[in-house]
Amino acid sequence: MTTSLGTTSPAERSVSPDALGVLAAQRRSAELEHLIREHPERFRVLTGDRPTGQLHLGHYFGTLHNRVRLQDLGAEMMVLIADYQVLTDRDFADRLTDHVEGLVLDYLAIGIDPERATIFTHSAIPALNQLLLPFLSLISVAELSRNPTVKDEIAHSRQAAVSGLMFTYPAHQAADILFCKANLVPVGQDQLPHLEVTRTIARRFNNRYGNGGNPVFPEPDALLSAAPLLLGTDGTKMSKSRSNAIALAATTDETAKLIRGAKTDSDRHITYDPATRPEVSSLVLLAALCLDCDPHQVADDIGSRGAGALKATVTEAVNGYLAPIRARRAQYAQDRGYIRQVLYHGNERATAIAEATLKEVRAAMNALY
Repeated sequence: MTTSLGTTSPAERSVSPDALGVLAAQRRSAELEHLIREHPERFRVLTGDRPTGQLHLGHYFGTLHNRVRLQDLGAEMMVLIADYQVLTDRDFADRLTDHVEGLVLDYLAIGIDPERATIFTHSAIPALNQLLLPFLSLISVAELSRNPTVKDEIAHSRQAAVSGLMFTYPAHQAADILFCKANLVPVGQDQLPHLEVTRTIARRFNNRYGNGGNPVFPEPDALLSAAPLLLGTDGTKMSKSRSNAIALAATTDETAKLIRGAKTDSDRHITYDPATRPEVSSLVLLAALCLDCDPHQVADDIGSRGAGALKATVTEAVNGYLAPIRARRAQYAQDRGYIRQVLYHGNERATAIAEATLKEVRAAMNALY
């Protein structure tokens, strides 16, 4: 399934190439949403997370909620726990086992069903990682170095020196996506350059090694999320590493404490205006998402009662929304054996898929001997 870029309007011709790419991806995403509803069985979705800490509300409303939606619509879900990629911007993988198991707990708690989704870990699938070698031969050093996402990740790297793994990150992601021949990847706009590398690698492999015009790999589509932007409690980007996010696994008291300390402003009258009041508006939006209502209505209901009333509203809404998720998580956490079983069976399924793909790749390259 390939992206249909269509034609550009006169207004679009004055927009930068990057912006045009986003516009095209947005149009295609709208088409894909219709196709998913009509024929979900046609889609294999690859998504996942790096196990670097607890998942939080930003993750939930940004991506996790959408994964459950796609699963429930009937798309096939491949959920990658990218443990090798922890090392892209870190010198070592800290508390890796705890973080991997924590991700599985979060997935199960929000409604990812291991009977309908394949949850697997990077390091347990050798055939997936072996695809990285032929894929690297299809992309130039200059193309890797120009990738804007890689540039940003290098700038914010936690490593003493940038590693080769960081540099080859886009090609590694291509292996993650193409090993299972995923044709749909939910991403944010900032991840579009990575996905374009994957599409380029798939296209070049098919052109170089395709037998009689039969492509080995699909060129996967981006499904752009319409996820709202939630700021951290300090008014900056919500992040695991900044202690400014409400973890799905946080207690009610921990949640209340974080929200009490959230940054607001000096205007007592609460309004929803993300452009001029980003911190207040992010809190209003969080309450609205949890209450499933319009953020303007939340702001109007609070009115001139100030930041204290806003934070009380947000705390009640968040704790109420997360209560069933936290209850399920606590129940699953009592049986670590089941968590390992989910990973074992997911790794088994992913390994079978990866080995079949690697065999097909080797055959296409005349490397079966």
